[in-house]
Amino acid sequence: MSADLAQLVTAIAQRARAASLVLATSPTERKNAALRALADLLTAAGGQLLAANARDLAAAEANGLTKAQIDRLTLTPPRLTALAESVRQVANLPDPVGQELDAWTRPNGLRIRKVRVPIGVIGIIYEARPNVTIDCAILCLKSGNAAILRGGKEIFHTNTAFAALLSQALATAGLPAEALQLIPTTDRAALNTLLSLDHLVHCIIPRGGESLIRFVVENSRIPVIKHYTGVCFVYLDADAEAGMAEAITLNAKVSRPGVCNAAEQLLVHAAAAPSLLPRIAAALAAKGVQLRCDTRATAILATVPGSWSAQVTAAQPPDYTAEFLDLVIAVRIVDSLDEAITVINRDSSAHTDVIVTADEPSARRFQAGVDSAVVGWNASTRFNDGFEFGFGAEIGISTDRLHARGPMGLPELCTYKYLIDGSGQVRT
Repeated sequence: MSADLAQLVTAIAQRARAASLVLATSPTERKNAALRALADLLTAAGGQLLAANARDLAAAEANGLTKAQIDRLTLTPPRLTALAESVRQVANLPDPVGQELDAWTRPNGLRIRKVRVPIGVIGIIYEARPNVTIDCAILCLKSGNAAILRGGKEIFHTNTAFAALLSQALATAGLPAEALQLIPTTDRAALNTLLSLDHLVHCIIPRGGESLIRFVVENSRIPVIKHYTGVCFVYLDADAEAGMAEAITLNAKVSRPGVCNAAEQLLVHAAAAPSLLPRIAAALAAKGVQLRCDTRATAILATVPGSWSAQVTAAQPPDYTAEFLDLVIAVRIVDSLDEAITVINRDSSAHTDVIVTADEPSARRFQAGVDSAVVGWNASTRFNDGFEFGFGAEIGISTDRLHARGPMGLPELCTYKYLIDGSGQVRT
């Protein structure tokens, strides 16, 4: 690693730390002014952003990225509109900084308060998701954190264009431009330096493929909040209503198959499978989905021949824990709700798992028994998303158990400290 590159990244972190101390005490009105300025800039600079993104898309096609990967890095006018709207929504959300979480008075008269404060400096490491640049930046800004953004080479031109707008919005509101910085290189050595700066950076959040996230976890001296994969299950219970089961399964699998909250695994209760599975399989196959089925599912589908049957193949053991990120789903038959819960707790990535059933007691048993960050009843897995939760945006989805779990919005970007008010007390 060159000394110049290490110095560059260290200088970025030093500036971010100084800016974080300013942001921590900046009034809500000023942070919101920067966010609204950014939303306007995203709308006004749409052509510029799409042109930068087109350069990245051309390189992606030349480098042989998959269709799902290209979809993840593509900006479109509707996606830009949604991005600007998410910025405005975050501006309208309550500011978590300074919120009182608890308060009490000790017998000696000391008044103790527990209040939310920013984490400080957050490093965001991500791959081919241009919206992450904006989502993470705005959530860090609103929660009073400085952010260091390190995107992948696949979206370098898009990110550079976004970064210019971020600096402009901060300047408009009189906030330090160093509060939101993009590392201006995709050299892996820059990432290694960033992960070593535990005296300046307080938290790392990686977003991308499993290999990137594992690299970050294994090489970071800074705490990491993450999820490795999104192996999400849809379970169709014995009492699942057929129309609802079809709609939810289709939405969970095909609406955006390349994202972490897409369904990768389908379980069907044995009592419902003979009537329900052929309908679901035909609907999935009509959308181009390949079904990798266990022996029992294959046998059921073999009794209902159709033009889609060529898309049904025998599953291999690795398929049952796979994150396909494509139009592929693994299908299994289970004999009971308890078996479904056991299979999910063993084979899922504890991200998002849902049950489709008309029986509320079964749904509540499922929600209590499945040990995942988000557990749904009669709803698509695709709702595990900060925007859908009403957070305005999200900085990531965590399957960790300490500090944050599930979609991470503004409160999850804060820690807390204790404020003690006395009247001259001394300890004896």
